[in-house]
Amino acid sequence: MDEPQAVWLTQDAYDTLRRELAELLAHRPVLAAEINERRQEGDLRENDAYRAVREEQADEEARIRQLQQLLQNPKIEEHPSSGGSVEPGMLLTVAYQDGDEETFLLATRAAGAHGDLEVYSPESPLGHSLLGAREGDVREYGLPGGGTMRVKVVKIEPYHG
Repeated sequence: MDEPQAVWLTQDAYDTLRRELAELLAHRPVLAAEINERRQEGDLRENDAYRAVREEQADEEARIRQLQQLLQNPKIEEHPSSGGSVEPGMLLTVAYQDGDEETFLLATRAAGAHGDLEVYSPESPLGHSLLGAREGDVREYGLPGGGTMRVKVVKIEPYHG
């Protein structure tokens, strides 16, 4: 069986994801009790409250699986080599075809874990297109509404948060 892919995280992002996972796991018994309570209210086919709690449970279980996968093989602030190519954990400055520039961290997103710094996932269309690029390289990625955008890598540096 293949080893899970390593996920680069800052310490703050790792801590945030661990807290969220712990909260969701602690909430499981509360949801189970609520499901049992709603089950007692009668015909399940016409019980909107029961269906709503079951949907909430399904959403939370999906998030638990996602968090467990992210946290399975973390690389916590292991600074990337400064080999000059784009990889997770790099702070990137890029220029879009319209002339705008943006600086962001290429890493797994965790709400609020990186302060005001913009974060793009390596799995996002932009992040994925930049993997392996070097300063000066131009890459193209797909836009959500169709079409493509060209972006030039202006600067690459390891993130030191």
